[in-house]
Amino acid sequence: MLENIRLSFQGIWSHKMRSFLTMLGIIIGIAAIIAIVSTIKGTNEQIKENLVGSGDNTVTVQLNQGDWAYEMEYNGIPDGVPVISEDVRQQMLDISHVENASLYTYRETYDAVYRQNTGLSGGKIYGVDRNYFSTCNYIIKNGRNFAESDYSNFRKVAILDDNSAETLFSGENPVGKTIEIKQEPYVVIGVMEKSSKFEPVINSIDDYYMYAEDSSGSVYVPDATWPVIYGYDEPQKVVLKLDSTDNMTSAGKQAEEILNARLTVSDDTLKYKAENLLEQAKEIQELSQSTNTMLIWIAGISLLVGGIGVMNIMLVSVTERTQEIGLKKAIGARKGKILGQFLTEAAVLTSLGGLFGVAVGIVLAEVISKVMETKVAISVPAAVVAVIFSMVIGIIFGLLPSYKAANLNPIDALRHE
Repeated sequence: MLENIRLSFQGIWSHKMRSFLTMLGIIIGIAAIIAIVSTIKGTNEQIKENLVGSGDNTVTVQLNQGDWAYEMEYNGIPDGVPVISEDVRQQMLDISHVENASLYTYRETYDAVYRQNTGLSGGKIYGVDRNYFSTCNYIIKNGRNFAESDYSNFRKVAILDDNSAETLFSGENPVGKTIEIKQEPYVVIGVMEKSSKFEPVINSIDDYYMYAEDSSGSVYVPDATWPVIYGYDEPQKVVLKLDSTDNMTSAGKQAEEILNARLTVSDDTLKYKAENLLEQAKEIQELSQSTNTMLIWIAGISLLVGGIGVMNIMLVSVTERTQEIGLKKAIGARKGKILGQFLTEAAVLTSLGGLFGVAVGIVLAEVISKVMETKVAISVPAAVVAVIFSMVIGIIFGLLPSYKAANLNPIDALRHE
């Protein structure tokens, strides 16, 4: 085998231009497939990141009516849906891979939040528990966080995000100043932000509507004071922090089961459902699956053309080396030996083409990434399969020339001019 490989490299090197032109079809085909697969994988990863975010690993579980989130502001508190207790939150913490859990409520601000004559329109008011900021990876950039005494003493204090602070205070330091929430005075004690910021990649208006987060701003108050604003407690949403993005779906389903077991509603459409971002990402990825498959098949056609080129050049090689084959057979070389030599040469030729194709494909994928400003992810399994596949092509398309060489009559071969 090693001798056959050595002879194959020797033959390829002695006809460098012919060998390169023969490999060109394989190189183009493999490069196209690697570039397409890498771009598809990169796009899929970008979709997943845009939806899930970077490093959050959080999943939200909320009350739904059918396929839509139940809106208590319009529909009121439904009978048979209790407020979630601390004991239930502890059950959430017992779910595998859950690192933290928080309970919260929120409403659209509309005309609910003011600072003097300036209103916060289109944002959200959150009533959060003690664990919310740590669960959702928020940090206090200015001022302080909620203290235990804020909850136990029902203090009317609030924390703003950057957007709401800018809208209401126009660059002033809001800490220590007062805002009105539903005509109730709340003292701003801090401004928060994400511990690690992540901006989704927006390449189209559809991406903007799908991925862009609300930029109107948010106001956070202790959930103990929520009844001060809205007059009553209400069933909360749950946010879980997982140790890995891959565990979001399973943890969300377990949380659903825990919460739904406590419901005593007569309306079967009222159920707690987890926001399955991984499933959403998968659905978006599947929308372009047929186009991606078609592109791969088109690239595969060039591999077929390359295989035909290999067969053609191997047939020429058999003709050129007829006397050499006859001499080998005359001194005792068996059919299997001749067959193995030519099959090895064809496999080495296409394998080299495959390796060059992978290298060109990686460069091409990076170029596409720079030009199109899209993410690219090189698929190592695809590269390995591509090289193996190119070798298989060499064996398949080299089989006929090799068989022809192995079956030459030694006397006729030696007489060949």
